[in-house]
Parts: sequence; C-alpha cells; structure tokens
Amino acid sequence: MTTFRVAFVDVYVLRQGVTGLETLVLRRGTAGRCPGSWEAVHGSIEAGEHPRDAAMRELREETGLTPRKLYNLSRVESFYRHGTDEVGFIPVFAAFVGEAEVTLSHEHDAAEWMPLPAAQGRLAWPRERRALEDIQVLLAKGDAGTLEDVLFVC
Repeated sequence: MTTFRVAFVDVYVLRQGVTGLETLVLRRGTAGRCPGSWEAVHGSIEAGEHPRDAAMRELREETGLTPRKLYNLSRVESFYRHGTDEVGFIPVFAAFVGEAEVTLSHEHDAAEWMPLPAAQGRLAWPRERRALEDIQVLLAKGDAGTLEDVLFVC
C-alpha cells in the first residue's frame, strides 16, 4: 500500500547580487543519482527531525553555508518514489546568505550563483523552476514584506 510522509526538504539559497536577487545552483557529481543535473539544495528529513532543522542541516552539509534569514515559501511539493511506493511531501524553504564561500559536499561537483530567470533555465526539476517564481514574488526585496510575520522562520 502506498505510504505518505513529510520526507524531504528543498532549500533555495539566495543573495542580493549586483543586478538583483541571485540563487545558488548545484551540479550533481558523476557518482550519485542524476549526474550532471543542476538543482537546489535538497535532502531527506531524518527521523524525529523538524523540516526547518533539516533545511538548515542540508544547507550546511551541501554548501557549508549558514542562513542569515530562513523563510518558509508557503508551498509543499510532492514526489512519488516508485521503488518504495511512497509519496514524499517536500516543505520548501528559502535561505538568505551573505558572501561566504561555498563548500560543496561529495554530492555535487560545481556551484554557480545565477539571477533567478537564468537559474530557471538551468534547473532540471520543474518544481524548482516554479519555486523560483514564488521567490521572485515573495522575497525579491530581501524580505517577505507584509507577509514577513507568516513566512519568516528564523
């Protein structure tokens, strides 16, 4: 029987660039799944872990970065894993970071900061392209404006 659970998180790493908001895109290395594809930070939620904590852990593990501000994008994606007959729900976060250096994990072999429209053309997953549209609407000024009290996590 198909199971359903909050299983993963997506995290969009953001900074203010010279021409506006930029996001960090990561290229999968050759040793893992989807080699050569470009993606945002994402990963599994560990047993007993809160999605917010998983987002911060995955951000640190995959990029070495710590957020200045973390936002809930008010969207939950889903992904069907046919091998385990499971629907995984994916809370989506956005993390503003400073100018710190990116340190890649073993999962990725390249990283690039890109303006949001350019990143939309690079990302492999359609859900990631849609999330960038929400980021442009909700966070383009560096905060959530009138929605700050609902979307700001920490």
